[in-house]
Amino acid sequence: MRIKITATFCLILSLCGSSCRMLNRDHVWRIESPDSGLILEIRLDPDRTSPDAAVGGTSLSYRILAGKEKAEVLGCSPLGIRRLDQNFLNGLQFISIGPVNRIDETYALLHGKRRMNRVLAHERILSFENENGAKLEFHARVCDDGIAFRYRFPGEDKKILTVNQEATGFQIPPGSSVYLLPHDDAGQWTPAYENVFTNGIPAGSPSPTETGWDFPALFKTPDGHWLLITESGLDGGYCGSRLSKTAPACLYTLRFPDAREGNGTGEVFPKSRLPWSTPWRIVMVGNDPGDIVESSMVTDLAAAPDSMDAGWIRPGRASWSWWSESDNPPRMKTLREFVDLAAEMGWEYSLVDANWNKLPEREMRGLIQYASSKGVGVWLWYNSGGPHNIVTEEPRDRLFGKAGRRREFRRLKELGVRGVKVDFWHSDKQNIIQYYISLFRDAAEHGILVNTHGCTLPRGWERTFPNLLSMESVRGAESYKFDAAYPERAPWHNTILVFTRNAVGPMDYTPVAFSDQMYPHLTTWAHELALSVLFETGILHFADKPSSYRGLSEGPLSFLKSVPAVWDDTRFLSGEPGKDAVLARKNGSIWYLAGINGENSSKSLVLDLSFIEPGKYRLHLILDGADSCSFSEKTVEVDGTDRIDVSMPPFGGFAGRIEKIVLQ
Repeated sequence: MRIKITATFCLILSLCGSSCRMLNRDHVWRIESPDSGLILEIRLDPDRTSPDAAVGGTSLSYRILAGKEKAEVLGCSPLGIRRLDQNFLNGLQFISIGPVNRIDETYALLHGKRRMNRVLAHERILSFENENGAKLEFHARVCDDGIAFRYRFPGEDKKILTVNQEATGFQIPPGSSVYLLPHDDAGQWTPAYENVFTNGIPAGSPSPTETGWDFPALFKTPDGHWLLITESGLDGGYCGSRLSKTAPACLYTLRFPDAREGNGTGEVFPKSRLPWSTPWRIVMVGNDPGDIVESSMVTDLAAAPDSMDAGWIRPGRASWSWWSESDNPPRMKTLREFVDLAAEMGWEYSLVDANWNKLPEREMRGLIQYASSKGVGVWLWYNSGGPHNIVTEEPRDRLFGKAGRRREFRRLKELGVRGVKVDFWHSDKQNIIQYYISLFRDAAEHGILVNTHGCTLPRGWERTFPNLLSMESVRGAESYKFDAAYPERAPWHNTILVFTRNAVGPMDYTPVAFSDQMYPHLTTWAHELALSVLFETGILHFADKPSSYRGLSEGPLSFLKSVPAVWDDTRFLSGEPGKDAVLARKNGSIWYLAGINGENSSKSLVLDLSFIEPGKYRLHLILDGADSCSFSEKTVEVDGTDRIDVSMPPFGGFAGRIEKIVLQ
């Protein structure tokens, strides 16, 4: 398809019918998306002098228009930032506007929604100065699936400067439904992005926690548009951000980390020398929730990786003993059984969890060698602490300091360890963000893969650091071990994750547990099987014990042996958060299907197969059986013109493979 590229960027000096208060002398600029379906409108009122961080108190504001009618999907929202030494909230004066930068580029990911990603966007830089002549740049980008912007302080300055306020806000249309994750108040195990999302509550509802709402934030507007707000391009020059506890009149504003995070270590306000850029603030916009699911804006806006040999980086699947047997330390007999399971299933890895350092070193060396002889790579768990957490699980303190971390990575490389799972981060302050980035870089230099738990949200880092295969930041399957309320919430929570948490980066949910732990599942076995495809991650940890997988019938067993952790493409087929979700993901020539029902009622769906290429295919479906702990299967020949009827019982699901029929 040939895409028509247009650029509209105009200065309007007359009153405009909108929710924004306008003066005749206001500046208004518009940037269109390449397909002309979205408009970012930026406004300057240089006469605003109120110090309040509200729309009427900041010089800059913006809104988003969509569709042929250019309907307002995000209302007039405040912009502005303040340093301790300079105020850029109000009294700004326009200096200049740069040319339209038409972006058309492609990049590859080692794992994610798709391998090859194309970025089409229009980008432009607006320059302003405050009353003291200090400079501020506003970088704006408009894509077909959303808008993004960031602030930049130009120039060079050897002094360390501090940002103490960012007035960025998001004016959600009244009457919208929202799917938000309450941020954890600081504690021994928190924050960790492991709460349960709200399920379509009214916009403007306050967070149940004092520390506000986490990114990503998903909204369904009254006119049927979908908005997802998050951030990307977070480097060591800034802290991680979130949304404030309250949203008066549905205006959500940005807030910095809580002072108590990270056991009180680190500073709340970010600091840097000039030049200095904030992360990108992203608003994805879709006509349906599938536009959000398929968007790659988070990685599009992340920095490209440094030149590095990525041939050693291998995403894959892993066995994991902790969910079914939480011995402390783990038993060597158990660890060998899980290595054997990985070898039988053709999975690439096996993870050894906390307190492995209490085992004799010669036994650990023997385990790593045993796994290697079976073609299985070993991952080892670490506590990230450091003074920022008080969790006693070991080993701890080995990765916190740079010299000790590099020494430990050299030792792991010599032992043949393939990756590390690093847990209990507990802060979004700038010092911990710098720790993440330093660890990713040091691990890459030593050929070590990384997965973080008890951690912050992905912000495009998997593009910048390809050895980062996954991050937890989710209330996942481990909750069956300690949360009595989780089984009832899990069915609909799982559907929401497809449109929120997993839409912005890899998610280590540790899925596909057929047996029960402390609190039994309400989800069916087919629902659990579907999560292996529905949830994307570069390291897919299968949670259950060997006997659960070995006892499966041939169809589900074969499916778990073949399901990959790398996808060439992802297609949204149907669904809505809190209700159900159906995706198709492609690996090589094979399409995998997965669907789950988040509600306590049976559902019948019609799968449109028009996404598959021309030709004849064999579709093998694995569905729920006579009860929640059994399967049924069917195989049919299909092509892209077919529509397939699928039924799901309450909290049920299905999984399938579509393979091209090769004529002999």
